[in-house]
This record gives sequence, structure tokens and C-alpha cells, in this order.
Amino acid sequence: MIKQIGFLLAFSLLLLASCKQDSSATTATEPSVPTAEANTGLTPTTNPLKTEEPAVPVGPITTMSFEESEYDFGTAQEGDVVKHIYNFTNTGSEPLIISNAKATCGCTVPQWPREPIAPGEKGEIAVEFNTKNKGKVGGQMQSKRVTITANTDPVSNYVTIKGKVERSAEQQAKKDAEKAARDAEKAAADAS
Repeated sequence: MIKQIGFLLAFSLLLLASCKQDSSATTATEPSVPTAEANTGLTPTTNPLKTEEPAVPVGPITTMSFEESEYDFGTAQEGDVVKHIYNFTNTGSEPLIISNAKATCGCTVPQWPREPIAPGEKGEIAVEFNTKNKGKVGGQMQSKRVTITANTDPVSNYVTIKGKVERSAEQQAKKDAEKAARDAEKAAADAS
């Protein structure tokens, strides 16, 4: 038994030693890790589902300041669309170019000026928050942030719209009935 274990151990060491590559034999042109192209003949592509981020404007850097960066709308009824305008000033010495304004979810839509804002001039960013399906009975706190990308230092500036979204008892009863109907349909489909 001991002889067999010794033989297996010696055989394993021999295999390991023979699998070792001589690192001096590889050249700079040889890939050390197999690539998708080498294995399949296919050239890798970028992820088609990944959305491209907008390019940060190049050129001179400026600064911007908001009169307020956070707006509390108080309490809204579920289904309301809350709107607010954030006023800002180009406080730098170069034209301000906003390349994008993006919210944390699709329920919040920002609109921003597409033309450059001259130094010392004012502009505004309008934000609409659709409260559909965002509330609950007794209220649900909501906070949505908008990222503004511009030729500023820092590149990203932020504004926030927040408040409480109330769902009425009638709205809740309707949602409960719709869910019960969906659950019944699913149970019937699973049973057949």
C-alpha cells in the first residue's frame, strides 16, 4: 500500500514537472493567455446593451453654482407629476456647456439648455418627477438625484428632488384587486 502511494506521488510530481513551461521560450508577440479570437476565430465586440456615456465637453473649464441644489416638494398624491426649476449661474470665466443631465430612474426627466451659457449668465434645468407607482398608504419618502455633466470642475454637479408620495386607500384597493387578478390568472395557468 505504501509503495503504491509513493509511486502515485512520484508520478504526480513527474507530470507537474513536465507541464511547466519555460518562460524564456515565450516572446513578446505571443499571447500568454488565450484570447477569444485565437480560440474561436471571432473578434470580440463591445456589449450592445451597454449605453455609451455622453462625452464630457473638452476645452476650457468653468464653474457653475445653483441657487438651490435640493428641492423638497412636501407631500404629493401618487400619480401627480411634480415639476421644479433649478436656477444656476455660470460663475466661471469660460462658456458653460452642459453635455448631459441624467436622473437616477426613468420617473424623473430633466431638461437642460443645449446652447453654451456665457460667463456670468444664468440658466435653468427643469426637472419633472412622475409619482406613478411611487407611493404607499401613509406616505413613501422619495428622493431622486439628477447628475449634470458639463465642462466644469468638478465634471458632475447634482440636484435632488424629494418628498413624500401618498397613496389613497382607493388607489391601494385598486392595486390589490389587480394583483389578486394576476395571481389568479397565474394559478390557473400553472394548474393546466
